[in-house]
Amino acid sequence: MAETIPRIAITPGEPAGIGPDIVLAIARRAWQAELVVIGDPELLRRRAAALGMEIELLALDPDAHPQVHRPGTLRVDPVPLAAPATPGVLDPANARYVLDTLQRAVDGCLAGTFDALVTAPVQKSVINDAGIPFSGHTEFLAEATRTPRVVMMLATDGLRVALATTHLPLKKVPDAITGDLLQQTLTILHRDLIGRFGCATPRIAVLGLNPHAGEGGHLGREEIDIIVPALERLRSQGLVLQGPLPADTAFNPKVLEHCDAVFAMYHDQGLPVLKYAGFGRAVNITLGLPIIRTSVDHGTALDLAGSGEASADSLVAAIDTALQMASQNRGEGRH
Repeated sequence: MAETIPRIAITPGEPAGIGPDIVLAIARRAWQAELVVIGDPELLRRRAAALGMEIELLALDPDAHPQVHRPGTLRVDPVPLAAPATPGVLDPANARYVLDTLQRAVDGCLAGTFDALVTAPVQKSVINDAGIPFSGHTEFLAEATRTPRVVMMLATDGLRVALATTHLPLKKVPDAITGDLLQQTLTILHRDLIGRFGCATPRIAVLGLNPHAGEGGHLGREEIDIIVPALERLRSQGLVLQGPLPADTAFNPKVLEHCDAVFAMYHDQGLPVLKYAGFGRAVNITLGLPIIRTSVDHGTALDLAGSGEASADSLVAAIDTALQMASQNRGEGRH
């Protein structure tokens, strides 16, 4: 039987940022997949010219069998910009374009046209400036796929960090940490570590919310009242969980060598460690979706757009991870 070639949808993100630059950069590599950029072909042509790149843009035929990517080419599923994009200059007129590319990609993944979605960075502020409520890719994809609960996880070499809460002001985090939230998010993490990453018996290190994991209630009672009871219920269902652990000592080799993922209570509790360990090579993964979605670990870098200095390493890692997850989905391999 012939090997199945995966077809990967890529959204180039904010048109004034480095998304188009890094998408063009990865087009020069060989891939055992068909890469399809969902975006404005003219934007890609102009940015390629500005960067001195020769890239042949090809039309997508969704009914044809996917073809292995040929370096120097790029398949495009066209979505037009509302206004010409200037590198480094945000324009709220193009906010809807950014969301339209994401919706087109989601629809294609749900229909089976694409095996996975890889996203370049968006600029949340300019989308909000256009009068469109938007808190991030993760939340948009959850709504677009009608998924009631998703989990953000970042991964780099030897470390995965998943989050109980994502883009919340710090003062709102304690009220958001409930037994139901922990039950749902840890169950999603456990399930996807098995189904998406091939971990037969996932081992998860769970961080406490407070310094020193509450220090027996002296530094907060969330661990005693909420986190410990939730972990005990989940352990009774077969989940292998350590914790709650103090966040300041959890990221050490003795803990990490015995876990498949670290589960942090909020964004800046776990992600600074992961990004220190692998910034520019890390991958953002949305768990719990009916589709595979990975992304880069960085922002739009407006100051680098069109300069030729932007690194595509994180996008390369995101595509590699998406391919591994798609292979795991098909039962062809284990990560």
